[in-house]
Amino acid sequence: MATAVDAPPATIIEKIKLELSLLDQISAEEKAGFVKLVERYLSKEGGEIVWDKIKAPTDEVVVPYDKLAPLSGEAAETKSLLDKLAVLKLNGGLGTTMGCTGPKSVIQVRDGATFLDLIVQQIEHLNRTYGSEVPLVLMNSFNTHDDTLEIVRKYEQSKLDVVIFNQSQYPRIVAEDLTPWPAKGKTDKAGWYPPGHGDVFPALYNSGKLDELISKGKEYVFIANSDNLGAIVDLTILKHLVNNGNEYCMEVTPKTLADVKGGTLISYEGRVQLLEIAQVPDAHVNEFKSIDKFKIFNTNNMWVNLKAIKRLVEADALKMEIIPNPKEVDGVKVLQLETAAGAAIRFFDKAIGVNVPRSRFLPVKATSDLLLVQSDLYTVEEGAVLRNPARKSPENPAVELGPEFKKVGNFLQRFKSIPSIIDLDSLKVSGDVIFGKDVVLKGTVIVDALKEKIEIPDEAVLENKKVTPGPSYSDL
Repeated sequence: MATAVDAPPATIIEKIKLELSLLDQISAEEKAGFVKLVERYLSKEGGEIVWDKIKAPTDEVVVPYDKLAPLSGEAAETKSLLDKLAVLKLNGGLGTTMGCTGPKSVIQVRDGATFLDLIVQQIEHLNRTYGSEVPLVLMNSFNTHDDTLEIVRKYEQSKLDVVIFNQSQYPRIVAEDLTPWPAKGKTDKAGWYPPGHGDVFPALYNSGKLDELISKGKEYVFIANSDNLGAIVDLTILKHLVNNGNEYCMEVTPKTLADVKGGTLISYEGRVQLLEIAQVPDAHVNEFKSIDKFKIFNTNNMWVNLKAIKRLVEADALKMEIIPNPKEVDGVKVLQLETAAGAAIRFFDKAIGVNVPRSRFLPVKATSDLLLVQSDLYTVEEGAVLRNPARKSPENPAVELGPEFKKVGNFLQRFKSIPSIIDLDSLKVSGDVIFGKDVVLKGTVIVDALKEKIEIPDEAVLENKKVTPGPSYSDL
């Protein structure tokens, strides 16, 4: 028996349009954007990547950071560049994976300061030092919008211009019949989803904020995830883009074995393009993961020309690859169609990558990352989280914490103070462990408390040790 999924695409689209017309929770622009996304998904446009057409990008396409022309050091040049700039942080994510409620950007990451506090401090410092007016733009989702409005009130006394807009709100699709879930009565938050950060371009346009920024003389927007502490304003990159007329720049960095699934830049049919693992034919997945052939990955730090965004959105030209994201929510199999901002690179003129130092990629995705940034590996200056030069190894320690440390609240309870890890190579902690004050960890340290609780005493120095209940210490 034929099902709704077997119907011709045009029939499915007409049905979806009718169902959307009965929903009043989202705007006409959101409804139109959603319909276009579903149309593209059903048409299976784009096709597969032809593997043999992939070429490694040249230094003209992915410019080494150390080849960029330095700033002159004159305050006038710096101010001129800052006057062209807006900073946009992707602020739609929740802190649920780290056991927090509300936006992830309000998790305290260092000395009581949240991600958002540090971002504000950075931009305030630039504006104060150079007499500039760089605005902070936050793209929220419907999940984070109300909370963010409350949170940014703490910055009202600041001279910083904080601009807020929402990314689109799209209905989840019931997988069995391709019906928008809210049309079946699921009208609470679970019936909707934000369609990925590729939505930043149409959402910025539809909000009216894009035209506002352009009218204030802004030319470029620096876009980054709010949880990437390494994504600070770098005017050397902006100077290169302004001087060379590049409409889009993606920051990439050398890939390590920890990054093998990250998207990479390729040259494809004469244009620079993002290649994600989901696009790679099965026969070539291992080749894609190789750090010998694909040496760089996308940090999701992007610099984009504002007038180019306006031109491409108005021409409906930003047709990024669709990422189907199947989920099961409240016992119902649903489908989310998403896009990624990095995939837009191929639509912009003179688009490039810049191969930046690893220090510009410092995301906090888990409490193991939180341990690194709260430790003596880093210092904070004017909101910027900087690597401690006393760390001799260019690599950060490998840190693996057990599930007892997964939530931020539990993590904080298990450290009387954050250990010194300036000379640590790797740490693996399993089970019920409490760290005392002023502990020092060096070399390789393993703490195995799966059978019985372990309390590491205050001021303990552990170097190349395995710790078992007692506690007893054995050399590694």
